[in-house]
Amino acid sequence: MSGGGTVHIGRGGRCAPITLPASGELLRTWALTQATNAEQHVAALRPFRWSEFGDPATGPSRAHLVAVNETMATLRRPLFSATGALREAARAAAEQPSPAWLEAMLRSKSRAHHWVRATERVWDFYLNLFNQRQGAFAPWLVACDRIALDCYQYSYLGVGRWRPIPAPGPFCYLETGSGPATSRRGIPLRRLGNRINPFPLIQLPHHRLVNPWTLGAVLHEVSHNLQNDLGLARAIPLQVAARLTEAGLPPRVVSIWVRWNRETFADLAALLLGGPEVVGSLFDVIGRTRPESLRFSPRAVHPVPYLRAKLSVELLRRMGFDQHADAYAGLWRKLYPGARLIDAPAALLGTAGTAIPVVVDAMCYTSFPSLGHRSLSRVMRFEQKEQAMIEEAAERLARGVSPGVVPERFLIGAVRFALTHRMAPPKRLVGFFMEELGRRSR
Repeated sequence: MSGGGTVHIGRGGRCAPITLPASGELLRTWALTQATNAEQHVAALRPFRWSEFGDPATGPSRAHLVAVNETMATLRRPLFSATGALREAARAAAEQPSPAWLEAMLRSKSRAHHWVRATERVWDFYLNLFNQRQGAFAPWLVACDRIALDCYQYSYLGVGRWRPIPAPGPFCYLETGSGPATSRRGIPLRRLGNRINPFPLIQLPHHRLVNPWTLGAVLHEVSHNLQNDLGLARAIPLQVAARLTEAGLPPRVVSIWVRWNRETFADLAALLLGGPEVVGSLFDVIGRTRPESLRFSPRAVHPVPYLRAKLSVELLRRMGFDQHADAYAGLWRKLYPGARLIDAPAALLGTAGTAIPVVVDAMCYTSFPSLGHRSLSRVMRFEQKEQAMIEEAAERLARGVSPGVVPERFLIGAVRFALTHRMAPPKRLVGFFMEELGRRSR
C-alpha cells in the first residue's frame, strides 16, 4: 500500500486515530535519520576529560589525555567529512528519492559507518585503558607507571649530551591471559587500526602485579622503549653484527644473534637498571622444562632461554657482582645439567662461549653517539653502592617502614631480596611494596 494507514491508540478510554506516514514520506524521514545517527555517533566519540577517571592520583595524567585527544582529533577530521557528505546525500535523497540519489545516500552511509566504527575502536581502546585507573588495580598500575618513569628519568640523566625529553611517559595496563609486552611510542598498532601509538604502553598480566618480585618485567619492557627513544634501535644490531663478525663467528650464527638483539638488549638494560635481583625475576620466566628452555626456533625473537640466562650471568660479572654471577650460574647448571640445545645449528652452542661476552660488550660497554659517546653501562650505572641501597630498602620493607629515598626501580630488587632471604611473609611484602609506591604517586 503506497498511502498512509490509520491506527488507534487508547487515550483516557478513547481511541484517537493517528495517521501513519505514506511510504514516500517514511523514506524521506528514514534517509535524514541515517545522517542523524552518524552525527550522534560521532558526537559520542568526544575528547576525554581529566575529571572522569576517578582519583587524579591514580588516573591517567593530563599529558596522556592530551596525547590521546590529539590522536583522536586527527581521526575526527575525515570522520566529519564523511558524515557531512552523508548529510548532503540524505537531504538530496529526501528531496528527490530517485534510485540514483538513494544509491548515493547508501554509499555515503556505508563510508561514514566505516569511518565511525574505525574511530570508535580506537576511542574504546583508550577508554578501557583509562577506566582501569578507577578500579581496584589502579594503585598497582600507577605504581608500575612510577617505576617505568624512574627508569626513563635515570637513563636520560645519564646520557652525555642533551636529548629531547620524550613525553608522555609509559602507561601500564592490565591484560589477562597473556604475558608482559610493550607497544613502543610512535609506531602503528594493529589494535588502533595501524595508527600511531602516542606513548609507550606496558601490558602486565595479573599474576605479575600480585607478585611484585616478578616485576623485573617492567624494567624489561621499559628497556624496549628506551632502545628506541635513546636512538639505539639501529646502532645496537649493527654493532652486534660487526663485533661478532670480527670475532670470526659464522654468518648464520651472527644473523641469529642480530635477530635476538631487541630482547637481549631489554634483558641486559633491565639488569643495569635494577641490579642483580632482576636476574631472579628473569629466571622465574625462563626456568621451564628442558624442551621449553633448550629448544631453538628459527623465527623466534627471544634468545633460547638457556642462553638468555648466560647473557645475564656474563653481565653480572662485568658489573662486578661475581658472587651473584656464581650463584645464578650454579643454579642454572643444576636445572639443566649437560645441556644441549634442541633443533639448533651446531655452531650456535659451540660458539656461545665466544659470542656471549662479545654481545654483552657490544651492547653495554661500547660508546654510542646517541648516548653522548657513553656506554650503556655508564648511562645506567649500577655498582655495589646501589646494591647496598636495595638491601637496606629490603630490610625496611620487611619491617613495614618507609624505605627512604631509594629510587622506585630499586623497590623491585628490594622486595625480591626480602622474599629470597625470608625477611617477611610474602603477603606482608606485597602490601608494604604497594603501599610505598602508592604513597609516592600522590
